[in-house]
Amino acid sequence: MTLNLIIIIITVIVSIAAFGNVELFNRLLFNAYLIKHKRQTWRFVSYAVVHAGWLHLIINMWVLYLFGKLVEGSYVAVFGARGYLFYFLLYLGGVIFSVLYDFGKHKNDPYYNSVGASGAVSAVLFASILFHPTGGIYVFPIPFAIPAWLFGILYLVYSAYMGKRGQDNVGHDAHFFGALFGIVFTAIIVPGILGHFIEQLFG
Repeated sequence: MTLNLIIIIITVIVSIAAFGNVELFNRLLFNAYLIKHKRQTWRFVSYAVVHAGWLHLIINMWVLYLFGKLVEGSYVAVFGARGYLFYFLLYLGGVIFSVLYDFGKHKNDPYYNSVGASGAVSAVLFASILFHPTGGIYVFPIPFAIPAWLFGILYLVYSAYMGKRGQDNVGHDAHFFGALFGIVFTAIIVPGILGHFIEQLFG
């Protein structure tokens, strides 16, 4: 069983348990105010294993399943068994780093909450784009694949724009900063990945 699949299974089990348990859900969600004022630091991580509903959970886990196995496999191909550790650090780093901006922004707002693995999934997705920039990504309802590098650009621009508007309940800032973490982390630890990325695009 792969590490990526283990992460998915744990997330699904905890999320389903929290669907029917409000106390558990509230205990795990991200709340910057409680982290700062009540020292509930576990919320920097625990929020990623609970989701707002079935659709939220299914989309995140499906994307993680598709792209996580590519990134995990690529890390293992480069580093051998250490690749599993680096994949874990990518995912965990994506969980934490993606909400640091929201922590600074909402640390005095007791009513701001967020849940879901979207930031970490964005980190994994963008790591996969560095490895496979010319691959295709399908986005419903567009009937054809978008080149991964182009999808990445559009995703970052859209997330930054929607994050500034702040008019819906989607964690666009977490998506944006999770994606940035995935790029930077992979660029740092994988030798020659940026050269590989450029060669795949222009070679």
